[in-house]
Amino acid sequence: MALVTTTEMFRKAYDGGYAIGAFNVNNMEIVQAITEACKKENSPVILQVSRGARTYANHTYLMKLVEAAVKECPDIPIALHLDHGPDFETCKSCIDGGFTSVMIDASSKPFEENIAITKEIVDYAHKYGVVVEAELGTLAGIEDEVKVSAEESSYTHPEEVEEFVTRTGCDSLAIAIGTSHGAYKFKPGTNPQLRFDVLHECEKKLPGFPIVLHGASSVPQEYVQMINEYGGNMPGALGVPEDQLREAARSAVCKINIDSDIRLAMTGTVRKYLTENPADFDPRKYLKAGRDAIEAMVRHKIVDVLGSSGKAE
Repeated sequence: MALVTTTEMFRKAYDGGYAIGAFNVNNMEIVQAITEACKKENSPVILQVSRGARTYANHTYLMKLVEAAVKECPDIPIALHLDHGPDFETCKSCIDGGFTSVMIDASSKPFEENIAITKEIVDYAHKYGVVVEAELGTLAGIEDEVKVSAEESSYTHPEEVEEFVTRTGCDSLAIAIGTSHGAYKFKPGTNPQLRFDVLHECEKKLPGFPIVLHGASSVPQEYVQMINEYGGNMPGALGVPEDQLREAARSAVCKINIDSDIRLAMTGTVRKYLTENPADFDPRKYLKAGRDAIEAMVRHKIVDVLGSSGKAE
């Protein structure tokens, strides 16, 4: 099976009350772990690449890793998506370079400017059969080049979504309902709560239209504790409760982005391995341990959070 767009994935997810995991990839071990988990769970998947990942790993290397994953997992629908495309040139480069989906993030711009920027990308992408994700509302937090303070963040205004989608022609829409980028999404001692009222109002305005959640890592405490125990320093890291993500996946949310959890699983496991095996200096050994941890975590997400296990028909 060749790379696919998200169109059919999202239609089935919307109708079936589940979401597709969009997992950020940066290297070979992460690509292998995610796709092996999806193969074992028979789940469709979105492999997404940030501008930072393209800078780190190089577009060509990433494309070849994804091509290998498609070859090794011929029965799994795989989409390749640009995460947080900052401008037309970056999106164009990915469209021309073989991506099947791109996101243009102009959410920090005024409404009319966001529409104009997004529509320019949509017009170009659709000529080549590539789908476009846009964003309304601004998430707080830090992820690669995306840095937004809590003061600068804002919830999506449901009264704007219908006009935005109609005028831009975008294929899916990321909204802000209380998630945030990075590993410090909520303050310790608080009761994390997503704004499902905002989500449901957006659903009413856009019946049948796929909604996306960014900043939706749950920040597994087992890996936070592991990192801290083995020399790290991540006090107070806290994510989105998984039961709330599952509730979102049963609604119009068809795509849930997961990045920080992958980083935590890899980092915690590698730290633990190197501490317990100080004489080892073969990267294959500690990277394999990290890869295995990511695979187990992704399988858990597919089964218990996304609900996409067995949906790769």
